[in-house]
Amino acid sequence: MIYDIDGAKDYIHDHTDEILELLCGQPIGSHDGYPMYECPMCHAGEHNQNSGIVHNGGAANPAITLRCNYGCEFSGDVIALYQQLKGADFKTAIIELAAMLHISVDVYSGTHRNTHKGTQQNTHRDTQQGTHKDTQGYTHNEGQPEREPEPDTPGTDYRHFFLQAHGNIGQTAYHRGLSAATLDRFNVGYVAQWRYPLDAYLHGNGGKDKAGKPRTREAWERIPLSPRLIIPTSAYSYLARDTRPKDQQPDGNIEKSKVGRIRIFNADALRTAKQPVFITEGELDALSVIDVGGEAVGMGSTAYTKMLIAAIEEKQLQQPLILALDNDPAGAAASGQLIAALDALHIRHYSKDICSPYKDANEALCADREAFRQRIAAAIQEVTAAENAEREAERAAYLKTSTAHFLDGFIGQIADSVNTPYIPTGFSRLDAELDGGLFEGLYVIGAISSLGKTTYALQIADQIAQQGHDVLIFSLEMARNELMSKSISRSTIQQVITNGGNMADAKTARGITDGKRYSRYSAAEMELIKRALDDYGQYAQHLYISEGMGDIGAADMREAVERHISFTGNRPVAIIDYLQLLAPYDVRASDKQNTDRAVLELKRISRDFKIPVICISSFNRDNYNNPVSYAAFKESGAIEYSSDVLIGLQLRGVGTREYDAEAAKQKNPREVEAVILKNRNGKTGAKLAYNYYAMFNLFEEI
Repeated sequence: MIYDIDGAKDYIHDHTDEILELLCGQPIGSHDGYPMYECPMCHAGEHNQNSGIVHNGGAANPAITLRCNYGCEFSGDVIALYQQLKGADFKTAIIELAAMLHISVDVYSGTHRNTHKGTQQNTHRDTQQGTHKDTQGYTHNEGQPEREPEPDTPGTDYRHFFLQAHGNIGQTAYHRGLSAATLDRFNVGYVAQWRYPLDAYLHGNGGKDKAGKPRTREAWERIPLSPRLIIPTSAYSYLARDTRPKDQQPDGNIEKSKVGRIRIFNADALRTAKQPVFITEGELDALSVIDVGGEAVGMGSTAYTKMLIAAIEEKQLQQPLILALDNDPAGAAASGQLIAALDALHIRHYSKDICSPYKDANEALCADREAFRQRIAAAIQEVTAAENAEREAERAAYLKTSTAHFLDGFIGQIADSVNTPYIPTGFSRLDAELDGGLFEGLYVIGAISSLGKTTYALQIADQIAQQGHDVLIFSLEMARNELMSKSISRSTIQQVITNGGNMADAKTARGITDGKRYSRYSAAEMELIKRALDDYGQYAQHLYISEGMGDIGAADMREAVERHISFTGNRPVAIIDYLQLLAPYDVRASDKQNTDRAVLELKRISRDFKIPVICISSFNRDNYNNPVSYAAFKESGAIEYSSDVLIGLQLRGVGTREYDAEAAKQKNPREVEAVILKNRNGKTGAKLAYNYYAMFNLFEEI
């Protein structure tokens, strides 16, 4: 008897006691008049007959007919019990339970009820002649070029036809070595006088025959009838294979006709299989592997490699694949294509010869069933062993990630840090708040426009270089000469302050770079510029400035840092001016997404090369008249989360009622505060006061 999914479900519910006896043995007692069995999951009832699985056969709801009393407290029907016990999905549970009850299931059913009670849907008008509608089908001829299938869409529902054809399977001995269990599981059937469906014939190949003329019903009626083995590939498609020997088939006969949209045979196994899955070329080959205990899917043709790859991706592959295509040039070529595609997708796969010296798996099965079974078992065993070895290697590698394996290196780093514990910024109060200076990590400095964030970072760079430590500056807004002139300008005012000279002699950055002015400078001014240049020259060899405007990204910075370390042996401090001008990681992504990605990459650079990375960031305009905060940093939440130290520059008094931004900017020097908003390894909230001489690019600690 053959049932659809719903009919099989009802049948299984009606035979719950029979299944329980197969799973649990005879009842061990009763509870409230209902039979009680030992629970197969928690074994409640093994030593106490007052506990176990109770079959409440009179329950109104057939979905909850079993309950484990005083044990695991399972509640559900016998199908749910089997699913939990075997780890099977619903469909597999139905099929396996049906086999226990010696009934067959239409694996493609589920949309109609009570097939076993006689309801008929989508029937053939004449099963013997195989006449039925199929507006989606087209045919292929073995030996002719096969095209890639069109997008998959439902067509004519053939499920009832499959049931009828399967009922005829005993009329032919052409079973190709397959057992009755496999024929039943996949509803393989037989039609003694089959002809390709009329609608499929009329619409296939664009409605044209080989000569390019319109196809007609009269031409279709002249197609000879033939005996066919029917192999379902989905509810809407099947393979009709001529059962006659080739020498008895008429010329022009299509031995293997595909009806409906092409599908990968048994594709669900890619998701549900509990063992490695064989990839075979034909449907009969896949059935042959399954018949001897393997699990397999059939491509249907070597032309369908792309469809198979799509199915593998869609089904979320759970098991490794064993490529076992036909033993011929076409199979070898298709195997090569599959291997390349699977490698690109990083999908585990193995290649095994399961059919030599025969052409394919079905020939090998028919020639020597036991030898073929042994080859399939050996292939499964070899692949499983290889997978276990790979998993064990992964396990061993994972166990080595415990901190115990890093303890010696950790202690060594502590010893190494004695010589280079930190890099002072040259601002004593800032260094005190940072526990001595800069360490490995990401430092972000933000401020509103024209508040001196570039000047502040550049002064830190110069003060680090003066200590003999290398600094890489990635300037994405200013030219190299602009930055150099800022440093030399600052040196002129510092020398005036240090030596008690004339403030009027100090030079701005423009005063340094504008050669026309030099003819008007006094001897004292020229001498001051010369000393500033000499001073800058003392540490300039430790400064490396890269210019860019939207063409430098985080990957370029990583490469530059790596190259610097390789050429000099020194680990530099890296400064980026500024974050929002970095080349986007993805031009299609939003500004926020690109900025977040850049911050994360800069953090990785600091971690991978164990260097301080200082990144300058602009502020949102909404924060120009408000005290600095996390919200002020443009376009990125990653700044807040990924930075180790976050510093915001602001004009003193911002946020108070008396604050006047324009007046504060007009002061000379401007009164600026550096607020430490975040300090991963220290305290936060400190405000460091500076006098900022904007004209001479100098920050002076108060």
